[in-house]
Amino acid sequence: MPLGPRMAPPPPLAGVVVVAAAAAVLLLLPNAAVSRTLLSLDDFGAVGDGVANDTQALVDAWSAACATGDRTFLHVPAVRTYLIWPVTLAGPCREEIKLFVSGTIVAPESPDDWPHGGRGEWLHFHGVTDLAVTGGGVIDGRGHRWWARACKTKHSATQNCTAQAAPKALHFENCQGISVKGITLQNSQQSHLTFTRCSHVKANYLRITSPEDSPDTTGVHVVSSRNVHIMDDLIATGHDCVSIVGNSTDVRLRAISCGPGHGISIGGLGENRSYHRVEKIKMDTLFISNTENGVRVKTIQGGCGTARKVKFGDILMKNVKNPIVIDQQHSSSNEFPCTSKNGSSVTVGEISYMDITGTSASERAVTFACSDAAPCSRLSLENVNITMAGGRNASAYCHQAFGRSIGVVVPDSCLAKEDFLRLPVATAAGHRSAGEDDR
Repeated sequence: MPLGPRMAPPPPLAGVVVVAAAAAVLLLLPNAAVSRTLLSLDDFGAVGDGVANDTQALVDAWSAACATGDRTFLHVPAVRTYLIWPVTLAGPCREEIKLFVSGTIVAPESPDDWPHGGRGEWLHFHGVTDLAVTGGGVIDGRGHRWWARACKTKHSATQNCTAQAAPKALHFENCQGISVKGITLQNSQQSHLTFTRCSHVKANYLRITSPEDSPDTTGVHVVSSRNVHIMDDLIATGHDCVSIVGNSTDVRLRAISCGPGHGISIGGLGENRSYHRVEKIKMDTLFISNTENGVRVKTIQGGCGTARKVKFGDILMKNVKNPIVIDQQHSSSNEFPCTSKNGSSVTVGEISYMDITGTSASERAVTFACSDAAPCSRLSLENVNITMAGGRNASAYCHQAFGRSIGVVVPDSCLAKEDFLRLPVATAAGHRSAGEDDR
């Protein structure tokens, strides 16, 4: 819907927002060891009608919360809608902040209304420690007009389109101790929730939704982050439910309902000839339905690094086109600067698939398309049973894939045998690039 007369966006924020003078209510609870400050967005002049620009009110409220020496509760009131322009809310802050989103936060609807030359984020938190975002409310990117302009949209080949990436909706960068819990993220312009170079992160009890045909609308995107827990979430988007890239370690997924979309993905790793190392990833208790892929590991030819120590377990799939995939043959460059002459140098190994059942929407249920230069090693299939809809037999495909099968494995394993002690996973040590995949 039109926003009325176009409003000038607020001036861009440079790094840390300026502390604004604001009234705060200091609450000393009986028997409380610490004082708590309660702030409301409305106290800082927010209108909350979904039309007025409430960005400055959010900036002022955040500045006051960030400067307070007490634990601060910043409330976005219920039954109201707050229009927020692209904004960076920066730390470090003096104490822990809890941002209670009980109402609805919406983005500018038309791409033409967004400031040009921005960083590609809408709600951007930078350098913040000990922040909890909760409250049961809604963060709505209103991305429909962005999707219509994207060149990846169906039928866009015959229309004017833009290859410019749409903004990420809720983006945490260089943050620690972040919890996003019990809210709805919907209709993101691009990725709904992104963590870049973050640590000690929780993303729990979330509802993340966008239309199945919305381009690049990943649910949760993890980039070069560690100790990340993503649990008890419902994710239905147009792209990956969860994607893990960069140099990420100690990532845990549990109790995720995924679909539609592109499933759950590690990679692409090594894009733009960069060094990526993803390891110690554990996923279990997943329900994946009506997706393009189930669980996928993808590397880009020409990159460097490893994907190792990954466990996929206790997964139920329904009508998934490519249930189990390793793709090391994806190419985006003709240059191979690492050890490879004719394939990927991102090595893949120590990947286990255990207790995975369900149905495949295609005849091939398992694909291990590994590199001639860096074959997959130490793959393990245990108690895997995937058939086509109607009970027909599915198939498995292997190229340069080595490992073992245990128990009942359907379709029959095509893994070549290997000596698990003799074939360690190469690390491509010494080949690094300063660039990181943040797409």
